[in-house]
This record gives sequence, structure tokens and C-alpha cells, in this order.
Amino acid sequence: MRTTAVSLSLVAAFVAASAAPAAADMAMMKKAKELKIASVQSCQSCHVDKMPKKDAAALNAMGKWLVDQKTARKAKAVDVAWLADYKAK
Repeated sequence: MRTTAVSLSLVAAFVAASAAPAAADMAMMKKAKELKIASVQSCQSCHVDKMPKKDAAALNAMGKWLVDQKTARKAKAVDVAWLADYKAK
């Protein structure tokens, strides 16, 4: 019984660690600033809300474009460097 619990815990930890994060973070903002991507000024550059909640962050057009790029490029995570190719509609 104890072995089963340990095994399940290890599987759960592996799944959580291997899941690609979909949420933005301050590292993304920092990278965008370093790359001098002028369209990124705050969280609202990609999100609807000024301070988006982790699990309920609505995306605006730029944020949706980044997620679409992640899918199209078959990437594990969004790369803000892609914003160099972004054309606002």
C-alpha cells in the first residue's frame, strides 16, 4: 500500500513538472524589455486585466497571438521574442 502511494506521488510530481506553463511571468516582461520590444509595457500588453489572476487571465489580441504562435511552432512555452513578428490588427 505504501509503495502505491509513493508511486502515485512520484507520477503526480512528474506530470506537474513536465507540464508547460501557459501563464506569463515577470521573466517574460524582463526579456521583452531586454529585447526592446516596445509593444510590451505592462501585463496589459498581452492580458485584459491590469493584474491578471494566475488561473483566470483573459488574453487580448497580442496574448492570443502568442498562444497561437506557441501552437504553430509546436513550442513548449511562449517566447516573447516572437513579438518582433507581431503585427497589430
